[in-house]
Amino acid sequence: MKLLHTRSSIQNEMEFVCLEDLVPEDHLLRKIDKHIDFSFILEKVRPYYCEDNGRPSLDPLILFKMMFIGYFFGIRSERQLEREIQTNVAYRWFLGLRLSDPVPHHSTISWNRCNRFKDTDIFQEVFDEIVLQAINHRMVGGRALFTDSTHLKASANKHKYTKEVVKVETRDYIEDLNQAIEEDRKKHGKKPLKARREVKETKEIRKSNTDPDSGFMSRDNKQEMFCYLDHRTTDMKFNIITDAFVTPGNVHDSVPYLERLDRQIKRFGFEVEAVALDSGYLTNPICKGLFDRSIFGVIAHRRYHPTQGLFPKWKFKYDAEHNVYICPNGETLSYSTTSRDGYREYKSNRKKCAACPLLEKCTRSKNHQKVVTRHVWEEHKDQIRLNRLSSEGKLLYKFRKEKVERSFADSKELHGLRYCRLRGIQKAAEQVLLTTACQNMKKIALHLDRQD
Repeated sequence: MKLLHTRSSIQNEMEFVCLEDLVPEDHLLRKIDKHIDFSFILEKVRPYYCEDNGRPSLDPLILFKMMFIGYFFGIRSERQLEREIQTNVAYRWFLGLRLSDPVPHHSTISWNRCNRFKDTDIFQEVFDEIVLQAINHRMVGGRALFTDSTHLKASANKHKYTKEVVKVETRDYIEDLNQAIEEDRKKHGKKPLKARREVKETKEIRKSNTDPDSGFMSRDNKQEMFCYLDHRTTDMKFNIITDAFVTPGNVHDSVPYLERLDRQIKRFGFEVEAVALDSGYLTNPICKGLFDRSIFGVIAHRRYHPTQGLFPKWKFKYDAEHNVYICPNGETLSYSTTSRDGYREYKSNRKKCAACPLLEKCTRSKNHQKVVTRHVWEEHKDQIRLNRLSSEGKLLYKFRKEKVERSFADSKELHGLRYCRLRGIQKAAEQVLLTTACQNMKKIALHLDRQD
């Protein structure tokens, strides 16, 4: 009977090896190292280092490459990252460490993040430089963009909070809206509105005791939690992420959109022709903003829930030529005034309404008068609706789901972006920017490798 063959212990044997030979030719890090130029990092971080004082610092390239490895492979803990580099020859090769070289301590990464790079734009600059490299490789068109947001669960217990009353921030478009209101009132022969004493609006919010920067999200069909929102834009050509911006979870999707769109146009020189957005962006200011920028906008339909038993607003047809609404019974609702909030009011004839057979389905007002409102920028929203129904709009919106939604899925499934690693909006922004930069690096490297 033959004995099973067992291999004797060889852990103590010495062997001459070449680190280059130990890393597979098709390893992702080989492709990253070949096609991504990291030399810009040294110039970007130079202002944050002292050249003639103190002990020699860790090579910034090694520091950032260590962080990149963590985001490439979804390693959430910096302690775990140190242990993985200790035993993974591909990681050592990428960092330029020999097999016998000590791995930089995990606290070095933490110290640099929390001290050297605190309150700086270094992570935004790294992200931008990777986008510029993608542009140089002709992987970004800058003509059709897709934007959406997703939540990152904050490291905070949703039951531990205090309630606070905070001021409501003034929207950027408020001056333009006030001007549009005055012009509309003047056009209809109405007197200018009297200056209203400025009253700061307030609202009550939940503030986490654990991570005060996060925001409490409470939406239909979604879990209530303290979280951050990753507002992301991708380009149609190769789905390169061109913008990533973090806000607390209680900030509406539409609030930062136009500002971030303008940033991309200015920073990268994009000539944006079309955008596709989810229904959360269907607001009058965004529709007006896209019109002002001569951008073809496609925004998903938002479902409204009218009062049960009454006609929905779309049953009342707007006659632009005569500036009136036509009710389901064929009667007209005439212009009455334009409110401070920017809505024109169209009112029916009370005497005719009192005898109308459709009164019970039209209004429940005591004076039997139906009032329909229309925003001064409503025509821009109407145009967005027509865009959505066009053949070009349908195709563009189909691509939106395939592009930006896929980008979010990759972030969460492959790069650990489902949860915030650390607390505070600055650290959440760092996580999002480095994750998206690594996603872009992978796309660039894999695409260029296929071209070789």
